[in-house]
Amino acid sequence: MSIQARKERERAERERRIITTARELAEAEGWDAVTTRRLAAEIEYSQPVLYSHFKGLDAIMAVVAVEGFAELAQLLHEARVGATTPEQAVERVGRAYSDFADAHPALYEAMFIRAVDLPFATPQAPEALQAGYGELREAMSPLAGDDNVDVLTETFWGGLHGMVTLQRSRRLNPSTYGACIDLLIKRFIG
Repeated sequence: MSIQARKERERAERERRIITTARELAEAEGWDAVTTRRLAAEIEYSQPVLYSHFKGLDAIMAVVAVEGFAELAQLLHEARVGATTPEQAVERVGRAYSDFADAHPALYEAMFIRAVDLPFATPQAPEALQAGYGELREAMSPLAGDDNVDVLTETFWGGLHGMVTLQRSRRLNPSTYGACIDLLIKRFIG
């Protein structure tokens, strides 16, 4: 292996460590606990090393968000293709979405709540973002009828996101959250 190849591998490993550590800290303590100083201390490198990989925390959070979108897209795909009816596909996708958000609150926050420098709802959106939306759209498409499938998909997504966000911010009764998700899905599958 050449010296250049080794340096590139080490750089990639350092970058992966920065991303993984940021994500772990955020899940354990929230994004406000993730600072360049804290990350540098956790990975045992100086802050300038962090900045040699990323412009700042926003850039790190954007990478974390894209990874999250890829994970979510995979889960939604598995949920959708494992269904035997269009209605079951919407139900499974809706539950997979809310379960993902509940299981990964800081990741979900990076993906959908925090300001990150990612183009959403444009052809320039990263593939992982497009894939996640695509899975929602594929699930909704058979049920669209005369409705615009993109409007229907965004409405369903908005409903799921709203429920998840309200739950995370403790605006819903925790004992009825699951029933709220069930009712939302039920209304969409008719």
